[in-house]
Amino acid sequence: MTGVPRGLQNRCMERSSIAGFDSQVPPPQYYEQGIHIEHKVHIEHPCSVLRGVRMVNFIKNTDDEYTPRELVKHALEHKETPRVPFSFGLGINLPPKMQLADYLRYRDTQQVDDLFYEIDDIRHIYVPYIGPKDRNCDLPGGGYVDTWGVKRSPVKYAENGYYNEISHYPMAHIKNVSELDSFEWPSPDWFDYSGITEVLKQVNPDGKYAIKMGNGNIFETTWYMRGLEQTLGDFLDDPELVYCIFERVTDYFIEYFDRALSAAKGQIDIVFTADDIAGQTGLMFSPKLWREQLKPWHKKLNAEIHKHDVKILYHTDGAAHSVIEDMIDMGIDAWEAVQMDAAGMDAQKIKDVAGDRLAIHGGISVQQLLPFGNEEDVRNEVTELINIFGKNGGYIAAPSHAIQAGTPPENIIAMIETARPDLGRIKQA
Repeated sequence: MTGVPRGLQNRCMERSSIAGFDSQVPPPQYYEQGIHIEHKVHIEHPCSVLRGVRMVNFIKNTDDEYTPRELVKHALEHKETPRVPFSFGLGINLPPKMQLADYLRYRDTQQVDDLFYEIDDIRHIYVPYIGPKDRNCDLPGGGYVDTWGVKRSPVKYAENGYYNEISHYPMAHIKNVSELDSFEWPSPDWFDYSGITEVLKQVNPDGKYAIKMGNGNIFETTWYMRGLEQTLGDFLDDPELVYCIFERVTDYFIEYFDRALSAAKGQIDIVFTADDIAGQTGLMFSPKLWREQLKPWHKKLNAEIHKHDVKILYHTDGAAHSVIEDMIDMGIDAWEAVQMDAAGMDAQKIKDVAGDRLAIHGGISVQQLLPFGNEEDVRNEVTELINIFGKNGGYIAAPSHAIQAGTPPENIIAMIETARPDLGRIKQA
C-alpha cells in the first residue's frame, strides 16, 4: 500500500460520524488504532494541500514572522510568540458546519473544511492500515468496526447528523485472565510505516505546520472492548484482569508509536494520547484508584514516546483540575480539552498550578460560550483565555471539544478572528 491513503487521494474527506460527532474525516479503514473516545473526534482536516485549494477568504492585516510549526513548538516550550497558535482540535459537527457554509455563502461544506484546514496550525497524519479486512472497515447499513474489533452503529440525532455508538463490545464475554489469549488482539504489523514519509510530503510539503499523530488511550480502549460499567467493576472485582488488559494495550501503543515515529525521522512534533478520567463534577473514580491502576501505564507509555523527542498532548474532559500535578508527573507536555464549564475549572488557578510545566490546548467553551454567548462574549472570553493561559507561553487556543449543533456561525468566526488576529476579517464568498 502506498503512502497517501486512497480516501485522501480521491475525495480528500468523506462525511462520517466518528464515535459521536459528525465531522469530515478519513474513511474508517485509515484510522490508526480506532477512535479517540465514544462521543468524540480527534480529527484535523488533511485535505486542502492535496487538492491544491488556494484560500481567498481572508482580509489580512499583518504578516506572521513565525511558521505555524514554530509557533506550536514555542508554545509547548513555554515561550511567548507574536500570537498564540490556534487549532480546531476535535473539529466541528455537521449541522454547524452546514450553517457556517451557508453564512459564508460557500458552495458546500468542503469549503469550510478547507478554511479550517488553512487556519489550523496543527495537522494530523495517519499511518496507512494494511491489516485484516474485517477490522477498520465499514459495516453494511452504516457504522464500522475499528482496529480492536469494536463495532459502532449510527444513531441519528438530527436531520443532518448521527452518532456512531458502540453496538458490540468484543471482550464483554471475557470472564478471567485465562481467556485473554482467545481474543484477536491487533498487531502493530497491521500498518504500513514505510508510507509515512509520503504522507508527510502530501500533508506538510514545506514543513511549516506542526504535525500530530495519535492515539494512545489505554483505559478507553479497554472499556470500548469490554464495556464501561464492566470495566469500572473490574477495577474492584478483578484488578488482575484490568492489569493484564492494560499491559497488552500499552505494549501495543508503545510498539506502534516507536515504529511510526522512527519512520517519520523527526517530522512528527506531537503525539496525542487520551483517557477521559473526569466528568462534569469531578473524577470518574477515586484519585487513589487512578494513581494505582491507570496512571502508571500512561507514565510508561509517555516515557517511551519521549525517547523520540516529541511532545505529548493528553486529552481528558471534565473537572480534572485536582490531578494536574499527577498529570505533570505522568509525563505529559500539554493538557487537551480543558473544559472550563466543568466544576472548579478556573483558568487562572489552572495556569498558576501548571506554570511552565504543563501547556494548555483548548479552553474555548463549546458547551456555553460558543452556542449560547454572543459575538462580544466570544471575543472577550477568548481574549481572556489567551491573556491568562498564554502568559509566558504555554497555550494553544482551541475549542474545548467538537463545535456543537446550535452554534451560531457568527460566534465561530468571532473565535477565529480573535484567536488569529493575523488573518484579519473572514469575509463571505
